[in-house]
Amino acid sequence: MTVYLVGAGPGDPGLLTVRGAEVLARADVVVYDRLSVEALLDLAPPGAERISVGKAPGVVTMAQADINALLVERGRRGGTVVRLKGGDPFVFARGGEEAAALADAGVPFEIVPGISSAIAAPAYAGIPVTLRHSSTSFTVVTGHEDPSVGADGTVDWDAVARVGGTIVILMGVATMAKIAERLIAAGRSPDTPAAAIRWGTRPEQVTVRATLGTIAHEPLASPSVIVVGEVAAVDLAWFERRPLFGHRVVVTRTREQASQLAGRLREAGATPIEVPVIEVVDPLDGGEALRAAARWLPGFDWVVVTSPNGAQRLLDAVNQVGGDARTFGATKVAAIGPATAPVLAAGGIRADLVPERFVAESLLDAMGDPPRPHARLLLARAEVARDVLPDGLRARGWDVEVVDAYRTVGATVRDDDRELVATADAITFTSSSTVERFLDAFGPDAVPPTVACIGPVTAATAQARGLTVDVEADVHTVEGLVAALIAHTAANPRS
Repeated sequence: MTVYLVGAGPGDPGLLTVRGAEVLARADVVVYDRLSVEALLDLAPPGAERISVGKAPGVVTMAQADINALLVERGRRGGTVVRLKGGDPFVFARGGEEAAALADAGVPFEIVPGISSAIAAPAYAGIPVTLRHSSTSFTVVTGHEDPSVGADGTVDWDAVARVGGTIVILMGVATMAKIAERLIAAGRSPDTPAAAIRWGTRPEQVTVRATLGTIAHEPLASPSVIVVGEVAAVDLAWFERRPLFGHRVVVTRTREQASQLAGRLREAGATPIEVPVIEVVDPLDGGEALRAAARWLPGFDWVVVTSPNGAQRLLDAVNQVGGDARTFGATKVAAIGPATAPVLAAGGIRADLVPERFVAESLLDAMGDPPRPHARLLLARAEVARDVLPDGLRARGWDVEVVDAYRTVGATVRDDDRELVATADAITFTSSSTVERFLDAFGPDAVPPTVACIGPVTAATAQARGLTVDVEADVHTVEGLVAALIAHTAANPRS
């Protein structure tokens, strides 16, 4: 029975600490605020209760006293309660008040520090808060105090101005004009560089650069970190210069496979919108034909798998009939696609053949004619697939046995998914089934402006359904798809 006050960091999910991820992974309840991104909530178990208590300017979902009471009540119930707070729970947050309430109630708690936006947001804007030869200190100060202390607040802005170095102001958008006036009156030059970073470390990040005398007149909005000092003139921007920064890209792969593509897009600066439109399930026979074939693998000269899903299902079938890697014996194995061979390797099977191009036609060329008449070949693939490969192999003289390893079905589409897709700049399709299922679920009018396909087969399906394909990857991999989307974006910059 413990309540964990976890600093979620400023927004980038990658800035969550290892300890924070550990406790989230076993949470029974997650109480989170507005600055916590949804990707962090996904780290909690699917069955964990998620309670939003976020605050926005002028909007209070739950009063602080009620949040304290909620943490005490859930903590007393037992289990693991995670209070996920933006930034660090003890840096201009209510973590101290929440911890005190838990302590008074005798509820065990632990503080898990987080990366403060006071440092992270400037870093993501390319602004070092200190420089060895010019800015040797920095002061972090709140621009939003408890109203009960009075209109003038308790911050000694004259002292802050005299300290020198860098001033980092949190929650100061609404009071920036007054703050600037007091700092200038205390001796800071109105020409002192200043910058405001809104939603620092997140894909929505926007950096406004000005001076102390003009920053309050810029179109500022919360939440922003404001930096005042010579360092604010330094422009070592990297985050906002990533090739897909600001682009929202729909990922239609299965939920289990989406993370790889989403991760690559995120590294390139995009905001991935995960909307799985397919699920991989057992074939209609429950996998019986595949298990039967798995019992007699040495009776085949070759086994061909055409996808990571097929490879995993084949390995699972071998295991289900009491076999292992040794069951393959002298049978050779061919794998279509760079992601398929690693799945086999994880099960102790090295692919004897991986064609240069990751399509059925390339495997036909690589396989060639059978070594002897009626050589046997097992093809494990999706229940509904093109007949190019089995027909082509039979035409060459192979004795082909096709077994259904899995099938794809449409995933449930939520209303929230429709709203997210409507905000997207691009959509990625990694198989023909993702094209078919997306269009069946959303319709052609919902397709974002840019359509990107992983290869020619997927692109042909999209075109057959009336879509204009803007991007087709030369290398038919996740990395190749992202690279092609980056190249298209560079050649077609947004206004």
